[in-house]
Amino acid sequence: MKVLVTGGAGFIGSNVVNLLVKKGYKVVVVDNLFAGSKAKVNKKAKFYKADTTKIKELSCVFAKERPDKVIHAAAQIQVTYSMENPQFDALTNVIGGINVLECCRRFKVKKIVYLCTGGALYGNPEYMPADEGHPIRPICCYGASKRAFEYYLHVYLMNYGLDYVSVRFSNVYGPGDDLNCRRVIPNWLIAFSKHEAPFITGDGKQSRDFIYVGDVARAVVLALEKHPKKRNINIGSETMITMNELFSTMKKLLRSNLKPTYIGKRKGEVLQMCLSNGLAYKELGWKPEVKLTDGLRKTIEWFRENTDLKL
Repeated sequence: MKVLVTGGAGFIGSNVVNLLVKKGYKVVVVDNLFAGSKAKVNKKAKFYKADTTKIKELSCVFAKERPDKVIHAAAQIQVTYSMENPQFDALTNVIGGINVLECCRRFKVKKIVYLCTGGALYGNPEYMPADEGHPIRPICCYGASKRAFEYYLHVYLMNYGLDYVSVRFSNVYGPGDDLNCRRVIPNWLIAFSKHEAPFITGDGKQSRDFIYVGDVARAVVLALEKHPKKRNINIGSETMITMNELFSTMKKLLRSNLKPTYIGKRKGEVLQMCLSNGLAYKELGWKPEVKLTDGLRKTIEWFRENTDLKL
């Protein structure tokens, strides 16, 4: 079976590609390398530099490769950037996504798995862990654009029979993350490497649910292979940790004496979030395997071996 992965040169996408290759799939990667890196693309995967927002480029790849299934990981993923540049966020996450759907329709793709967000989708939660039935009220443009595309997935299912699963992640971390992104763990590792005080937004009491990228890749491939009755599925650790606690854990692992610097709260940032993973276990047979401390240890080791960071 041939699987086309958009955004396959990015952090999560490249980890998914590696697992697909390991399992024996023929893999085609499409990435514009705006945020991704060709160096991350598995050598056994076929790579095309193409932009999902440009339908002609994308159509040429689909016409040539004729994939059986698609994993759509290409996205603008930064909450702060989405608030500063909502037009670009919508262009990438909505228009780019519609182009992928159109190619799926035209070239008879059997199924698409969409890498969505859970952390930014539900807004400030009414209860936790938030399940798939929680009201969806995003407070950032990123969450709004990701939710908008889920509606298009439903439309293409109803009108064209395109099967889909949307996997909604909590905060993903792990080996292969991008040092140029604004995610908290890579940013802190850069600061620790330079012996500079890492920044914590707000008072550090905001809580998050962190999920290891290897667990995420397993969930995506299971969503590709299985036929769940439910199409929107949360993928999280179901464990909360405050930013202050996360900092203390990383500080201990790195044997550092640095203290954080606290800065103002970011627009669009929820204070607390934790996702239920009960439906993922029921529908996919998935549950997280890597605990946060172990995952952080693996992440730090990867950055030591694969970057110039002095950790």
